[in-house]
Amino acid sequence: MKKMLYSITDRVSTKRGMWITLIAWLVLMVGLSAGPKLADYKVTNFQSLPDEAASVIAQNKTEDLFPNEQGTPGILVFHNKNGEINLDEVNQILDGIISENIEGIENIVDTRALPPQALGSFISEDQSTMIVPMELEQGLGNDAYAEINDHATEIGTAIADKLESTSFYITGPAGISGDTIKLFERADFVLLMATVGIILVLLIVIYRSPLLAIIPLMATMIVYQVVNQSVALMGAGGLEINNQTTSIMGILLFAAVIDYSLFVFSRFREELNIHESKFEAMKHAMRATGEPVFFAGGTVLAAMLVLLFADFRDYQNFAPVFGLAMFFIMLASVTLVPALFTLFGRKAFWPKVPKYGVEKEVKHGVWGPIAKFVVNKPGISGGIVAVFLVLSALNIFNMNYEFDMVKSFPEDLPSRVGYEIVEQRYDKGELAPTTLLIESENPLTEEDTMKITEKLKAEKEIASVRLAGLTNDQEAAKFSIALAMNPYTVEAMDYIQELQTKASKFIDDLGVDATTYFSGVTPKLVDERDYNNSDIIKIALLETVLILGLLVVLTRQWKMPIYMMATILLSYASALGLGVYLIDVIYGYDAISTRVPVYAFIFLVALGIDYNIILASRFIEERSKHKVKDALEIAIRNTGGVISSAGVILAATFAALTTMPIADLFIFGFMVAIGILIDTFLVRGMLLPALILFFEKDKETNVDSEKEKQSSVEIQ
Repeated sequence: MKKMLYSITDRVSTKRGMWITLIAWLVLMVGLSAGPKLADYKVTNFQSLPDEAASVIAQNKTEDLFPNEQGTPGILVFHNKNGEINLDEVNQILDGIISENIEGIENIVDTRALPPQALGSFISEDQSTMIVPMELEQGLGNDAYAEINDHATEIGTAIADKLESTSFYITGPAGISGDTIKLFERADFVLLMATVGIILVLLIVIYRSPLLAIIPLMATMIVYQVVNQSVALMGAGGLEINNQTTSIMGILLFAAVIDYSLFVFSRFREELNIHESKFEAMKHAMRATGEPVFFAGGTVLAAMLVLLFADFRDYQNFAPVFGLAMFFIMLASVTLVPALFTLFGRKAFWPKVPKYGVEKEVKHGVWGPIAKFVVNKPGISGGIVAVFLVLSALNIFNMNYEFDMVKSFPEDLPSRVGYEIVEQRYDKGELAPTTLLIESENPLTEEDTMKITEKLKAEKEIASVRLAGLTNDQEAAKFSIALAMNPYTVEAMDYIQELQTKASKFIDDLGVDATTYFSGVTPKLVDERDYNNSDIIKIALLETVLILGLLVVLTRQWKMPIYMMATILLSYASALGLGVYLIDVIYGYDAISTRVPVYAFIFLVALGIDYNIILASRFIEERSKHKVKDALEIAIRNTGGVISSAGVILAATFAALTTMPIADLFIFGFMVAIGILIDTFLVRGMLLPALILFFEKDKETNVDSEKEKQSSVEIQ
């Protein structure tokens, strides 16, 4: 590996190799940019569950027996917040939308022609709201949802603004999908701008050189475009690409490229004091940093590929996208990044230009005293940090989960406003009814279906039941069940899980030889929860074993990797517990998505090993020349600055996700930022060194002890 990297970095560090490398990356970027666009392959209706999930099997079987030719449903919501809904005003808005003949809308129920009794079923009990079902055409692309929503909303709100009392919203699957697409398009642009701005400011503040801020960003933007276009090619090849996956991928890309750039230019600056030629300086810099940087990137890549073993398709979808991103990041770290810094040479460090032959002693104003304190008082420094981490980690037992996707959207998003109006004024279960399919060995009689309906209605958790379909041979019946509670809640999920067991039993008690299948939103959420719980255990075990093995290879020891891994896991648990507390106290989020702990684990553990590698490698290097205590002090003192600056930039990069208007990404970014800061300053700076001092002993001391024991025996 070392020889192969040397051959690459030595060539890149020559004048000819530098230009070839830069031209090759630019040609690759321009060439890929002429291909398909990533936005064309992002999906909002991503199926998270595997095909073998019970709810997916039930849905497919139901669609086979009862073919559904309907398109995507939507709900037009008319609301008067000050009193009863005005039907004349509703009709004016409906007239405007229906008469426009908007392309893509298959049907809107024309309530203007309904008799009063039928019309009453569309009006809420408090008379303040009226809902009108809408249906979009089948086979529409993702962009069509947003275009149809925009067109209908523009017409409807323009009329509503001129009226006295009626507000107009579009919700339901069609409305939510349209808003989601627009939300991510706007949010991704804001995220990109925020990330670039944060990194630019921090690099200038920390290193006080404008070019040292611009050069890593130039490399990042080139890699970003190459990766984006490469992922688009994967989409063109059939890969479904989730919106959240691409948003998080962008953050990973910026964070990793900037991180590895710091290690390269830090060593390059040292070598410029020793070598007059910038090409020779980069050659020696990359010989020192190329392998650890490439090894760190490879570790993150391997950790990302662990996600291929997940059953939950959201996590599986991460693996090829993030794996491809890490491949290009690793390639850029040993080619593009050194080539760009070589191109600018000493000018990159202006105004503090390193001068040949003037080797200055590195000052450690902050980390020098910290290193001395940590090695002299390991019990105090390590003990305090350990207590803090354990106490904050205990708060994970107060963690609650939110399963309602709409609740993660901004409160003023039209589809969410409409959704909550419907939720408050109509039967909650009607938001997402559960479908029960009964497939019988014999024809079902009218008496059988009546008994099943009555048995279900007897359940206090069920608001209504209706027979929604019966096959021609009467061997399969479909029932629509509306729960008496919000179908997205944990209580609803627990009840459906219980009903799945009870249904089979009471079908048998009724003397019907049949199999039951549950599909719909709530049964899917039950499966998502089960698969998520299984996957987090699987991913945690596989990633822990993988990283532990890599640490054994790196350190050539078995003891040190164990407590190094233990600090990573404790740091993750602490970040999760502290994050849950802070997002509740500061931002008012009392529940989080089930995906957040898994996403946080993947990134905090995978990225945390990078800093472990830096500290441990320097300690092992110094230990061959010094005693454990002295070697550790040198390691902390010399790596503290680069680790802390890299950690701050990395944390700030993930904190850019807090600009996202989607709660899942906001919370994920906030928690990972906290975890990186804990990892950078407390774990790597204090806890891990304390453990090293406790477990690692000087070889000379061990030899002396053996001699003393032998002398004691001889005297006796």
